[in-house]
Amino acid sequence: MDSADVVVIGGGVIGASVAYHLASRGCTDVRVLERGARAGEGSTGKATGGFRAQFGSDVNVRLSLLSREKLLRFPEELGVDSGYRPRGYLFLADSPESLATLLEAQAVQHAAGVDARAVTAEEAREINSAISVDGVAGGTWCATDGFIRPLEILRGYTEGARRLGVRFDHGAPVEAVEREGERVTAVRTPAGRIAAGAVVNAAGAWAGVVGRMAGVEVPVTPLRRQIAPTVPTDVLPDGMPMTIFVDDGFHARVRDGRVLLLWPDEPRTADPFDHAFDPAWLPEVTARAHRRIPCLRGVPVDRAACWAGLYEISPDRHVLLGRSGEVVNVYLANGSSGHGVMHSPAIGQLLAEIIVDGAASSLDVHALRPTRFAEGEPIESPELL
Repeated sequence: MDSADVVVIGGGVIGASVAYHLASRGCTDVRVLERGARAGEGSTGKATGGFRAQFGSDVNVRLSLLSREKLLRFPEELGVDSGYRPRGYLFLADSPESLATLLEAQAVQHAAGVDARAVTAEEAREINSAISVDGVAGGTWCATDGFIRPLEILRGYTEGARRLGVRFDHGAPVEAVEREGERVTAVRTPAGRIAAGAVVNAAGAWAGVVGRMAGVEVPVTPLRRQIAPTVPTDVLPDGMPMTIFVDDGFHARVRDGRVLLLWPDEPRTADPFDHAFDPAWLPEVTARAHRRIPCLRGVPVDRAACWAGLYEISPDRHVLLGRSGEVVNVYLANGSSGHGVMHSPAIGQLLAEIIVDGAASSLDVHALRPTRFAEGEPIESPELL
């Protein structure tokens, strides 16, 4: 019978990170099952590649700090450039209430040792000279935030895990999970049955579906997010920081000679897993871009290059990390809520510690336990984006 000590469901950047970190701890009999035919076909390949420590909760800030340490060591450890470049994140608020939220979050960041600071509208314009600060009350800035390369991080962890003996099966959707009492015993794909000593749910937006197969409640839902790249242009510098207007959520960055325009809308689709790009969204995002960054008024969007992807949203927008409450050998790494790529180095290390040692040691992750919602203890923090 086909078998593995650990079966990881989901071969995106989080699943690959978990597999690599397990193997680096000596747990090399790991099987990764990925529904996509090739690596990077899911949410990892749709990510825009932002990285920040500017969060409103202590645990998210510390996940970022641990991940940043690991991203800096990525070339040495895995032979791949993670793409981490500290170009900065600039958050801007129109209303006094939004500015107060940013400053409340910054107090949490300072307590964790993040070098972020408040900025006036005029200082924000000095940081990013392209923006209009009409109506801007102020904001926050962190120079060590920046950008990463999602597919390169995925490649680094996948290749590193394979070198240590991990097997990756692509085009292998999970059809069923077999369970006896409080334990999962096997996972079935179209290719057959795999006996499993333990199972990791790293299925991204499909985490809830996979959880139900095992009789585990995973409160994660998909949420479509869309991206509109401009045609190639040099109107904005490559080193422009990620710039986010928190009152309406519009944000922009430069990547590979194009400007990526982003604005979180409410998807108009009956299927929550629909990740087709909706052209009706374009007038809204371009209007915001032209108002916020006037030099973009003469730069067309490349409609053929637009895309959409799925976030995996948890009720408190924090990852569920650790052993499930219902099944003793099912572990969750779900619900990062748009922060999965940037936190994947930390999540993989921490979950490997939980599986191998019985508890995480690199960081206190009690707040992230999957049982927190059933216990009535969701994480409460200022929401920035």
